[in-house]
Amino acid sequence: MESKNSGEGKAICVTGASGFIASWLVKLLLHRGYIVNATVRNLKLLEEQSFDPAVDGCEGGTCGSCCERNVKCPSSCAKSPSVRRVVITSSTASIICNKNMSTPGVVADETLYSDPEFCEQRKDWYRLSKTLAEQAAWKFAKENGIDLVTLHPGLVIGPLLQPTLNFSCEAIVNVTKEGKFVQ
Repeated sequence: MESKNSGEGKAICVTGASGFIASWLVKLLLHRGYIVNATVRNLKLLEEQSFDPAVDGCEGGTCGSCCERNVKCPSSCAKSPSVRRVVITSSTASIICNKNMSTPGVVADETLYSDPEFCEQRKDWYRLSKTLAEQAAWKFAKENGIDLVTLHPGLVIGPLLQPTLNFSCEAIVNVTKEGKFVQ
């Protein structure tokens, strides 16, 4: 395990820092001595250079699960020569909607994605959007020489760092306490 001060003086950009995974990542990075440039939900998300100031001078960037961030954030990272790696929090939605998943002997690895046509047939727009966003990020990364890593959490639960429930955790509480599923 790295020492507490392994990141001393190095800057990392974390977008979507109010999210569950990102908030814990921010806490860990700060604990290890990193400087964290954190962003939260912003109405300027769709603007081409919206992440440039947050990424400038950073050694890495982590991008939350918003589809638009999957290309806008790496685009900003590609402009910054100091960025060495970009990590995107994706979703299992981008890899599990595939008719081949139930075929015996099929191994889920980095080459298996949700099938966009299969998602469309099922009218599974959420999984389709996650799949297309991640594929766009990988395409952009390859074209621009970005070292990209994607995480595919299915269900994330645990202690919250913020005093209020976020949408995902609220949905889990509603199901377990009241039997209500909120979309």
